Amino acid sequence: MDLRKVKKLIELFEASELVEMEISEGENTIRMNRGGSSVVHGPIYGKTMSDIRKDSGSPDVNAVEEPDPMPDKPVGENETTIDSPMVGTFYNAASPDAEPYVLVGSVVAPGDVLCVIEAMKTFNHVESEVSGTIRAVYKSSGDPVEYGEPLFLLDTH
Repeated sequence: MDLRKVKKLIELFEASELVEMEISEGENTIRMNRGGSSVVHGPIYGKTMSDIRKDSGSPDVNAVEEPDPMPDKPVGENETTIDSPMVGTFYNAASPDAEPYVLVGSVVAPGDVLCVIEAMKTFNHVESEVSGTIRAVYKSSGDPVEYGEPLFLLDTH
């Protein structure tokens, strides 16, 4: 791909209100992402999945409980967070009618699946890297997540 084309694409992306853009030409692909908060673009412009559920008045059948608010204090000595490895959509179960992978109070070991993040129509398992007990779940099924955003708080004993 010609460097002038790439520069022009960057200029157009910066001038637009797009959050993400991917362009392929032959074997070359360019993907640009602004970061920041994720929103749904389509017939419901600018609304998050949480807003959509609230506006529809229908209960979230996947939510077992309201997610805990993000911690105001730093993570303690025996605590760790499990952060999102990518931008995508958080799901707490394998399917809408399945039991959640983990709940507050669940004991996990390295390799245990904690949730699924859908990115570009691919479902990616997020596994625990440490042993511990889930102390907080910060997201509900269907919520957008950003790279590095805390998903779970674990007490590592």
